[in-house]
Amino acid sequence: MKATRKKKSRSEIMQAIRHKDTKPEMAVRRLTHSLGYRYRLHRRTLPGTPDLVFPSRRKVVFVHGCFWHQHDCKHGAHLPKSNREYWLPKLARNRERDAEHQAQLEALGWEALVLWECELGDAKRTARRLRKFLGPTGPVRRRDRKARPRIRPDCPSSD
Repeated sequence: MKATRKKKSRSEIMQAIRHKDTKPEMAVRRLTHSLGYRYRLHRRTLPGTPDLVFPSRRKVVFVHGCFWHQHDCKHGAHLPKSNREYWLPKLARNRERDAEHQAQLEALGWEALVLWECELGDAKRTARRLRKFLGPTGPVRRRDRKARPRIRPDCPSSD
């Protein structure tokens, strides 16, 4: 991409970048469904709006793009050559925000798995990681779940 693009066309390009229903996310969703797991999408009530949410298991999956979330692979190590004073803080803030969301989810009693875009080429490995993280398929019985605090900020306490 040339650095001589007009501001308007650059803006249009940036607006076209999707934050959900991306190709990597769709691949993970298809794989997860084929393994027999059922999930919810993009729960905005959870920190970080996870890509896949498994409410009965209290687990979430994030599908991160290597560039945007600065993975330590060759794609994530690539830094923009132009407008670095904008991009470097933006990408660093993405990493900080990811860590904050992970900590918030953990504090709420949720476990998170991050799948990186570069790792999705090996479907068998990804399937193994998903199975190990999510456990056996099928409904999760109440006694199998971890004890968790019931937090309902919209309801006043009855103390």
